[in-house]
Amino acid sequence: MNATALPATAAVPSTEVDNRAAYLGFAFAYVFGHGSALLSRAELVTMPGWLPIALLATGLVAGTVFAMTASLRAQRFAPASRRRAEKRVGTAWVTGFAALALAVTGLSTVFEKPELQTVLWPAGSTIVVGLIYIAEGAVRGNALHHNLGTWLALVAAAALFVPGAGFFGVLAVLGGAAYLLAAFLEPRRLNALAF
Repeated sequence: MNATALPATAAVPSTEVDNRAAYLGFAFAYVFGHGSALLSRAELVTMPGWLPIALLATGLVAGTVFAMTASLRAQRFAPASRRRAEKRVGTAWVTGFAALALAVTGLSTVFEKPELQTVLWPAGSTIVVGLIYIAEGAVRGNALHHNLGTWLALVAAAALFVPGAGFFGVLAVLGGAAYLLAAFLEPRRLNALAF
């Protein structure tokens, strides 16, 4: 037997969060939600106005449910200090999106440009998610999650420089591809922990 082969009894630590399903849910949201927004706004495909947001919401809800389930499962076996840290990071989701709602509403109101919400919500949400992933990656010692967060935050901020429907294309391609790559790399990360 190869000395580096994984023993039959080796297992991923029960405190480790497996993000594969969540990453795939969010990849669906970015590729199909933002992708359909690109196609619709660029007038490449005629579709009902509600379809892009419905596809986006479907992926976001699925990804959120998968992420919460995986995180709660891992927390059951984690030491008290790790559970406290996870709860603190968990509150960042509420704080981040409450602050984002105030910022988006404030900017679109003060400048009397409600159409700003069309780009500020997707970009702002991705930036908030990216920053929280960075924090979660630090708490969990998960470099893949941390790096995904870094990429998402930078891509979303840079996408604001892209005019018109291209903004949604950047999120669909660069955000969706990042989630797909993370889902592909997650089993390798988990297998490395089993040694």
